[in-house]
Amino acid sequence: MDVFQKVEKIGEGTYGVVYKAKNKETGQLVALKKIRLDLETEGVPSTAIREISLLKELKHPNIVRLLDVVHSEKKLYLVFEFLSQDLKKYMDSTLASELPLHLVKLGAIKLADFGLARAFGVPLRTYTHEVVTLWYRAPEILLGSKFYSTAVDVWSIGCIFAEMVTRRALFPGDSEIDQLFRIFRTLGTPSEATWPGVTQLPDYKGSFPKWTRKGLEEIVPNLEPAGKDLLMKLLQCDPSRRISAKAALAHPYFSAEPSPVPRQCVLERFCR
Repeated sequence: MDVFQKVEKIGEGTYGVVYKAKNKETGQLVALKKIRLDLETEGVPSTAIREISLLKELKHPNIVRLLDVVHSEKKLYLVFEFLSQDLKKYMDSTLASELPLHLVKLGAIKLADFGLARAFGVPLRTYTHEVVTLWYRAPEILLGSKFYSTAVDVWSIGCIFAEMVTRRALFPGDSEIDQLFRIFRTLGTPSEATWPGVTQLPDYKGSFPKWTRKGLEEIVPNLEPAGKDLLMKLLQCDPSRRISAKAALAHPYFSAEPSPVPRQCVLERFCR
C-alpha cells in the first residue's frame, strides 16, 4: 500500500472506510475502500467477497471499475477508480428542474457498492427480504416474498427518479409497515384484481386499509407527460407489470428535448 498516498476520507460504513488517494508513481486518483478484518471471526466479510467476485465479472462503462485488491496487515483494500461525487451530491448542487439526463446520455453515471448485490439467474432462487435501503424497497420484498428478481431494482430506480424531480424522498418510511402504507396511500392498496397473487404473500393482511391510487399530478406535478408515463411504469406494485430496465432506457422520455427551465426557478437560483 506504500504506492498510495491518502488524500482525505470520503466515506465510512459498517465494514470500513473509503479514502480518496493518489498513486505516487502515476499520479492517478483512486478510491481506497479499507475493510477491517480484525473484527471478523470468519475471515473476509461475505459482502467484500461478493463485491470482489461480482466486480471482477462485471465490466461495463456504467459500473465502477475495481482496479486492484490488496491484502495488508489484517486489512483488505479494494482499489477503485475515483469518482468525484455521487448522485445525491449532484442533486443537492443543481436546480430541481435540471435532471441529470445529459449524464445518463453521456454514460457518466456509474453503479457502485456491490456488497449486497446478488447474481440473478434461472431458475429463481430464494433470497432474503432484508435488502435495499427501506425507502427504496419494492412492495414484494416488504410483503415477504422470497422469490424476487431484477424488478426490485427497477422499483428503486422509480423512487430515485421521483426524488430527482421533487428533491424529496417519495416514500420516507420509518418502519416496514409504515413504508408499505406510504406506498399504498400513494399508489393504492393492491388487490387480486390489480396484482394477482398478492394475497398469498407471507406478510399480506386482508385487514390492510383500502386506499385508492393518487394521480401522478399530485406526486410529480412539474414532470412532463413522457416522464409521468415512465414513472408510472417504473412504480407498478405488481412486479410482473413493472417495466424492464431495457425498455425503460428505450422510453421516449430519454429522447425528448428537455423542457425549458421556468423563469421562477431561475430567479430562485439567484435569490438564495
